[in-house]
Amino acid sequence: MIRLLRGALMLGVCVTARVPEMLAPPTKVRFDSVDYKNILRWTPPTNSTSLQYYVQWKIYGEPQWVDVDDCQGIQKHQCDLSVVTSDAREWYYARVHASSLPSNKSAWALSPRFSPRWDTIISPPVLKLTITAQGIVVRLKPPRLLVRKMHSSLHYNIYLIHASGEEEVFEMDCCSKKLMLNELNHKAEYCLQAQTMIPDQAQSSARGSVKCVTML
Repeated sequence: MIRLLRGALMLGVCVTARVPEMLAPPTKVRFDSVDYKNILRWTPPTNSTSLQYYVQWKIYGEPQWVDVDDCQGIQKHQCDLSVVTSDAREWYYARVHASSLPSNKSAWALSPRFSPRWDTIISPPVLKLTITAQGIVVRLKPPRLLVRKMHSSLHYNIYLIHASGEEEVFEMDCCSKKLMLNELNHKAEYCLQAQTMIPDQAQSSARGSVKCVTML
């Protein structure tokens, strides 16, 4: 009888024991890159709170994954990988997993393959316009310093848009301090946009925001 009771108790323990549920992994793991600032982002698992995240990276073709020191046990949903992915000639992967203390963790979630050279978005320059009796003086604030370090041959296209909709295109190189647009009509309105060009990669930014001025 005692043996039967012990067997029943043991069976009850086995039936009622629960296996911890494995966490769902993060989703939509991807690089967002603007002007070579390479940020890994992800979406947290549904209905999960108070999770910590661990990020690793590697160069495409290399077997070894490497921890990102500043992104171990973080609670935010992004990690700046600009330093470890600074060689624009390489292709990279990154991955992230979630963890809830003390020991429950998700599977790794992998990013698509990423190339700083081809996947970063280049910003347009910012226009600064001054109206004079001679015309419009155009000055540019170029994209962030890292872009200029990566590309010594940056050029800029300046689009002068007439009230009729007709456009004229002017080019500035990276060393020019200003561009003078003259022979413009008195009291006429002109709108301008600027675009960053990278000749050695046949790349360009989108056009920047439109700025309109009226001649004196």
